[in-house]
Amino acid sequence: MDIVIFIASMTALVFGADFIINQSEKIALHYKISPFVIGATLVALGTSLPEMAVSVSASLHGSGDIAVANVIGSTIFNISLVLGAVFLIAKNINPSRDIFAKDSAWSLFPILIFILMAIDGKLTAFDGFLFLILMASYLAFLISSNQVEESHEDKSEKFAWGKASFFLVIGFLLTIGGADFAISSAGNIAREFGVSEWIIGLFLVAFGTSLPELTISIKAALNNNADLAIGNIIGSNVANFTMVLGIASIVNPLNVDLSAYFFDIAAAFILSLMLVFITANRLYNRSAGIVLMVVLALVIHNGF
Repeated sequence: MDIVIFIASMTALVFGADFIINQSEKIALHYKISPFVIGATLVALGTSLPEMAVSVSASLHGSGDIAVANVIGSTIFNISLVLGAVFLIAKNINPSRDIFAKDSAWSLFPILIFILMAIDGKLTAFDGFLFLILMASYLAFLISSNQVEESHEDKSEKFAWGKASFFLVIGFLLTIGGADFAISSAGNIAREFGVSEWIIGLFLVAFGTSLPELTISIKAALNNNADLAIGNIIGSNVANFTMVLGIASIVNPLNVDLSAYFFDIAAAFILSLMLVFITANRLYNRSAGIVLMVVLALVIHNGF
């Protein structure tokens, strides 16, 4: 039964991703917003909802370790697995936006600020408000840096916010719901094979909450919309460290043991540096994808 649920949930993820990408592209086209900005705002915030749900729930139950580990793990998966898969699957990736010049700093700022805030071993409500201010600053930056493009909109079909909103909501429900059922069913399957609860919690939760980013980014890349795919990854990582941790620490202060998280934090930071290096040299190719996958394999190996 779990296998059937897993297949159904993955199907829901794919259809949900289609709805989100199609409507996001229509919104971008109608309002002359760059696909990268749409990916880093609307799509990124939507795909970060699973991380939000998991981390806030963990915070409410006093499980700060899960809340923080989920964010760090999701960041690792977003860059290594999601971006790596995009590079391996997409035939031609040539973003129109200069991501290195405009966005590379935002790949590093959130995790650096997180480390500085966590030096005292705790993320307080005050830290949470600072995180939310950083998120607001990021959104303001994206809006101000938007590249207005020539509209090639088909005038025979008028844009309707009602229809677009309906399909966006359906898309996010399918994507987030699919991710939730995929996590639970995959966990049950893993237990049947004798995989430990610790491994399931560490890797399946982080992987599961990254499934929306994975599905949407791959579908976008296959549709020759690399800007939206990469924007979704960077925007999701910023949202994880600012909005998700911010709200979770406001709900309940989070205890953070940097020494216990050293390897995972170092992996997330190194992968963020790799993302900056890739964008600086425009290494949007299969070789970069293979390297990212190798790093992911090393992280998983260390976890086992």
